Amino acid sequence: MAERGKPADDRRRALLLGAGSGLLAACTTAPQKAPTGPEIPLWPKPPDPPRFVYEHTLRTPADIGVRQGQHDLREWLTGAQPLNAPVFEKPADVAARGGRLYVTDTVARWVIAFDVPRRRVFRFGVRPEGRLAKPWGLALDASGNVYVADSTARRIMVYDGWGLFKRSIGNERELERPTGVAVNASGSRVYAIDRGTNESQRHRVQLYDGDGAHLRTIGSRGSETGAFNVPVAGAVGPDGTLHVLDAGNFRVQAFSVDGEFIRAFGHVGAAYGALARPRGLALDDQGRIYVSDAAFGNVQVFDAQGRLLLALGGIGRRDEPGRYGLASGVAVDETGRVYIADQLFGKVEVLRPLSESEAKTLMRQVKSE
Repeated sequence: MAERGKPADDRRRALLLGAGSGLLAACTTAPQKAPTGPEIPLWPKPPDPPRFVYEHTLRTPADIGVRQGQHDLREWLTGAQPLNAPVFEKPADVAARGGRLYVTDTVARWVIAFDVPRRRVFRFGVRPEGRLAKPWGLALDASGNVYVADSTARRIMVYDGWGLFKRSIGNERELERPTGVAVNASGSRVYAIDRGTNESQRHRVQLYDGDGAHLRTIGSRGSETGAFNVPVAGAVGPDGTLHVLDAGNFRVQAFSVDGEFIRAFGHVGAAYGALARPRGLALDDQGRIYVSDAAFGNVQVFDAQGRLLLALGGIGRRDEPGRYGLASGVAVDETGRVYIADQLFGKVEVLRPLSESEAKTLMRQVKSE
C-alpha cells in the first residue's frame, strides 16, 4: 500500500493537471495553477467516482500567460495597470466558447474577454458607440456574437467576438430592468429576461427576432406556471428550448422556441436539490442544467427533468479553490468545462470534467492509499 501524504498527492495532482484539452489547454504555454494544499478539489468526493476537478482561477491577464509586449495590450494597459493586477471589480455573468471567455462587470461597466489561444485580454463596451451602463447577463450565438443585457440602458447590446458594436435590441418602453439574455444558435431568437423592479408587475421575457423586431411578451408577474417573480437569467438548450431562472419562485421554467410553457422544476429549501438564492443559469451541449446559488455557494447540476445530478463547489469564508463567497454567473463550454463567477472574491474559476479513464485511475489511487 502506498504511503499516505505528499508523494501520493503529487501523483494525483500530476494526473489531474496533465490530462484533458480545451479552453486552458488550447494554449499549451498557459500556466496551470494548482491549489497549494494537499488536495485538489474533486466533485463528488471519493469514495464516489469523481466527475469534475478544479483546474484554474482567472483574475488577471497573467493567468492565461499574457506577457507585456507580446500582444497589442494598449487598450488594457491604459492607466499603466500591471498585467498581474486583477481585472474584475464585480464579475456578474460569464459565457465561454471556442477558447474565449467573456465576463460582465457591473461596477467597471464593461465586458472583459480572455482569448486563451492568442493569450490576449481585452475589454469592450467602453466606446461611445455601444457603451455599457450596467452590463449583467451574457449569451453567445453560434457565430460568436456576444449579447449583453444592460439593465440601466434597458437594451440588449450586440457585439462581434472582438467587441465591435453591431446593434442594440429593445428599448425602455419594452424593457424595465433586463438582467439576463438568451439566444438560439442561429441568432434568430433573442430572449431578454426582464426582472422588472420589486414594485413592478413587468416580470417577464421579451422575445425578439435576430433583427431586433419584437415578436411577443412571455409571461407576467405571478407564481402560476408560465408566470415569473424576479426572473434573472436565461439559457437556450441544444434543442432550442428556452430555460428561465425564475428566482423569486425558486424554480427553472422551460419554454418552446416561441415561448409556450413546457415544464418547471424547483422549490425553496436548504437541502441539495432545492434553491435558496439562485443567481445564474447555463445549459451544456447535452441539455443538462446548471444553476448557481449564492446562499449555497455552489452550482447544482440537474437533468432536463430537474433531477439533481451533482453539486459543484461550496460556500467559503476564505478565497480557496472550489469555494465561493457570492456565486453569480455560470457557463459551460463545448469541452464541458464549467466557469463560475464569484463576486465576493473577484474571480472566475474553471472546473474540468474528468474522463471515465481518469476517474477510474483516480479511484484506484484512492483505494491503494
